[in-house]
Amino acid sequence: MDLTKFREKTAGAIKKYRYAILVLIIGIGLMLIPNGSNRSKSEQTAPSESLQADETEALTQILSQVKGAGKVKVLLTLASGERIIYQTDDDAQRKDTVIVTNSDRAQQGLVEKVLAPEYRGAVVVCQGADDVSVRLAIVEAVSCATGLGTDKITVLKMK
Repeated sequence: MDLTKFREKTAGAIKKYRYAILVLIIGIGLMLIPNGSNRSKSEQTAPSESLQADETEALTQILSQVKGAGKVKVLLTLASGERIIYQTDDDAQRKDTVIVTNSDRAQQGLVEKVLAPEYRGAVVVCQGADDVSVRLAIVEAVSCATGLGTDKITVLKMK
């Protein structure tokens, strides 16, 4: 097969499939445009971990203000972390999550509500744990802040 016949067949094929080739080139070009949703794991924070640390710090600050408590350290253990409930569209046959797109063209589910973490137990170590009234005040404060029963809260004396 000589070169002129090959060129004629190639030119004929290009004319015949020019629209398909054009669509293919445009599709490849669109796939190469960055859409901003390629965030690395390090940029995304774990909200439940930071939320737990914030709550522990706030509880420590509050408990250290209890009269006679002295220096306080708090440990909260989680039964389950923060849970996010997404808005859904209920159809007779299926249930679809509502998706929203932000200005960066990133898609995410529409949040209906955020459920607070559930705690398994709490340990409080403080200097004033010898005093029964201090222990009672600390147990009541931790129970009120976390929703834990008083049997799930332990108050110990700091050395």
